[in-house]
Amino acid sequence: MPVKKHIIIISLLIICISCDDWLELIPPDGLVQDEYWKTKEDLKATLMGAYQKFAGLDDLLFILGEARADMVIKDVHTPGHVQNIMDGNIYPDNTLSNWTGFYTVINYCNSVLKYAPLIEETDATFNEYMQKGYEAEAIFLRSLAYFYLVRTFRNVPLVLVPSESDGVDFYLPVSDEATILDQIKTDLQDVRLYVTANYPTLEENKGRATKGAINALLADISLWNFEYEACIGYVEEIEADGIVPVTPSLWFDIFYPGNSPESIFEFQFDQSLDQSNSTYNQTFFHHQFLASEKAMDKFDIEDEAAISEEYIRGPGSLRPNDSKIWKYCGSAGDSKSLRPSSDRNSCNWMVYRMSDVVLMKAEALSQIGRYDEALVIVNNLRFKRQVDAVTANYTADAFEDLIMEERMLELAFEGKRWFDMLRMGRRNNYQRKADFINLTIENVPSTQKIVLASKLTNPWGWYLPIYEDEMERNMNLEQNPYYADFDTDK
Repeated sequence: MPVKKHIIIISLLIICISCDDWLELIPPDGLVQDEYWKTKEDLKATLMGAYQKFAGLDDLLFILGEARADMVIKDVHTPGHVQNIMDGNIYPDNTLSNWTGFYTVINYCNSVLKYAPLIEETDATFNEYMQKGYEAEAIFLRSLAYFYLVRTFRNVPLVLVPSESDGVDFYLPVSDEATILDQIKTDLQDVRLYVTANYPTLEENKGRATKGAINALLADISLWNFEYEACIGYVEEIEADGIVPVTPSLWFDIFYPGNSPESIFEFQFDQSLDQSNSTYNQTFFHHQFLASEKAMDKFDIEDEAAISEEYIRGPGSLRPNDSKIWKYCGSAGDSKSLRPSSDRNSCNWMVYRMSDVVLMKAEALSQIGRYDEALVIVNNLRFKRQVDAVTANYTADAFEDLIMEERMLELAFEGKRWFDMLRMGRRNNYQRKADFINLTIENVPSTQKIVLASKLTNPWGWYLPIYEDEMERNMNLEQNPYYADFDTDK
């Protein structure tokens, strides 16, 4: 069950309407419908709650995007449920299959979408322009949540109304992936012209939905659906807006202090406002994840010349002496300068930046045979990172490998790798299933490689199961067939 029947409005966070910081406008605790939804401040508080709740999933977004892929390995304190995911020992009792966080975000957004049209009746300072802007932000966040759910679980319940009374049936069956993706594509296309063009602050321009953020999500969905011309078109709209990759000497500014010129959308954290991320502890202090041997090799991290150049991606992504992931704990791309203690939990979670979307465009171009154009994009990015140009045979598979590797280097540890691998494995009716399986088993114990490789021949095993508590609560759910025979009493 994605949401419970008896939730009224949203009661997860305390109110801070008077705070100056935009992200601190969060919904009140325990107010019922008659006491709320009277002013634009009520609406904004709920919308900001959706942003903050989504940001609070950053540890989960890291795990979902990296743990089963080939760029990270376990550290000494990796939690047991995460170890099981990484080793391919996945069952419906694993708490990482709990989708409640995503559906909480969706419920916030559904509340905004339901009540936004009514605020004009009680707040004379609220107008249709504001309404459309808030609705566009809610659609973006709801669509992003569903895109994560589809890529993680494949088929999930499609909930489009808030869970605030007993008058609506929330014990919904799952909808298939195609239905959900069609819904969110249509929603995003309908609202992208209404999103606010410029917010008052840099943090809002990078941390709230913009036209660029909506187009980036549409490009990502299109690439996942293998709709290559559509993907190219959305990226070209972003390019026309003037967002460009940063210069090489400023590369680590993407992560410290963040909100760089090439950023499109990132979840905001500010430790001084009690908005702390999870990634510093997850990748550094609590010893949960390390860069894999493959990651170390790909970055050529033993090259002293590269280490001395702070703009190179290698030492800005990981630390050579102990394989620590660096992006979320460093204050410079030198693998040496840690964030100060007052700022160590303030690193934003990157969702989309320009390097990501131009590589989406390169992938789409290569899959329709426009290899020259794809190669120009890849080498332009490499030039900005001050690494040598590359080439490849002019075939779709060769360019797929080239671009996959470039994304692996450019977007290392940013929650992208597993989904990139899935996209490759699914393409052209699972033509490269064996290559996907080989990448997936790369870091599992040698005694488990053959068993896991056999399991993964069934593509349903590439997705997580529905959490057992949800199956018990909602009898209308249908378990992923790969896990259907799991016995909770074993």
